Amino acid sequence: MPQSPAPPLPSPKERRRLREAKSLSQADLAAKVGVTRETVRSWETGRTSPRGRKREAYAKLLNAVAAEQAAATEAPHKPEPEREPKQTERARTSASTLSTLSTLSTPSSSSSSSSSSSPSSVSGRSRSRSKSSAKRAAKSRTPAPLAAAAAPTTLTAPAANGHIRPLPVRVTKAEAPERQPDLTPAQAFDALCAGCGPGLVRQAYLLTGRRGLAQESVERAFQLAWQRWPEVAVDRDPAGWVRAAAYEYAMSPWHRFRPSQRHPDAPPAQPADRAFLDVLLSLPPAQRRALMLYDGVGLDLPETAAETEASTPAAANRILHAREAIAERLPDLADPEVLHQRLGEVGGAEKLRLPRAERVRTGSEYRARFWTRAAIAFTALIIGATALTLKNAPTHYEPPQAPGRAISGVPPRMGPGPLTYADTTLREKLRAELPNGEERLTPQAK
Repeated sequence: MPQSPAPPLPSPKERRRLREAKSLSQADLAAKVGVTRETVRSWETGRTSPRGRKREAYAKLLNAVAAEQAAATEAPHKPEPEREPKQTERARTSASTLSTLSTLSTPSSSSSSSSSSSPSSVSGRSRSRSKSSAKRAAKSRTPAPLAAAAAPTTLTAPAANGHIRPLPVRVTKAEAPERQPDLTPAQAFDALCAGCGPGLVRQAYLLTGRRGLAQESVERAFQLAWQRWPEVAVDRDPAGWVRAAAYEYAMSPWHRFRPSQRHPDAPPAQPADRAFLDVLLSLPPAQRRALMLYDGVGLDLPETAAETEASTPAAANRILHAREAIAERLPDLADPEVLHQRLGEVGGAEKLRLPRAERVRTGSEYRARFWTRAAIAFTALIIGATALTLKNAPTHYEPPQAPGRAISGVPPRMGPGPLTYADTTLREKLRAELPNGEERLTPQAK
């Protein structure tokens, strides 16, 4: 009897988004499905995938949440002017979370002269962050390259500094582009590489401080994306998928053992850029990545926590500690908007080689062929060694030779003793006769 196919599941990021939309914690979801909290976390990060009845229960719960959201979306909406306060309120909630955590994390014994730890400066930064977050939430998100066939009424353009922060460009429906034909996988990948490559290279450089490693990490991320293109193409955020892969490769601790990474790169030419990069690289990797995603890329707090695989309070604390460390050494960058602008300026000042889509696709296919052939060769080597061992192995059991041991009761071997009288007489007779002659050759009887 054929088994029924396993129910489909959304991507790991979509699983987490649906759970948070239902206001469920990982422990609550684990109790509903009948698993542990660590199992739910591994499902949402993509490390493992549910099977059997657990998969059916998990898929049923996610489908129910998605159906509720779809029903709410299909319901009649309010006019456009009333929709913006909700987005603003969401941004203010994110900013208020940061301000609350900053207030709680500020020690009571800190001096009032310190601008990074005083309550007035924290409240000022939270108010400025709430305004900037409200503006950022009101902006439309960059459409995915794969959804270029749709004609949106709001288009996005890259920032002048090359950073990936969407800048809205309002156009009318009459000026909206016409519907484009469906793109081939290569064309869609090229569009993704051209749109996200420049910003990713600059972000990887700010995270590592190495130009070669930044370029290599972005190329490897795009190569991995091309190898798994069926998975990346249906992802809700292909740019985020590639960004997470590039960040993971760039910040891997194993690079310190490479001979090419033992010596630091040449610092930036400007002293201000050099000082800012030194402060940024002095931060712990987790704080550096969270700061780059929140203040550099422009993600909100839940998306930053999801991409860094951390809880929302943990991500907020990392951002606050990173800001305080930067403001302590560079007081001019205490404002988040100034910090965002500074990140874009330092990243855009360096001349970095941008990844080419053709080269990335060719390199990805070459690496895939190389590792496939290496796996086939290794498997053939194991099979040949096993066959040779079976051919030369003995077909029956041969017991080993027992070690020797001493035997008692046998008389010892005697050496030559004294001659008897008959032996002595014979020896004298033999010595008296001639050694050669006719008598020796032809004995005669006497």
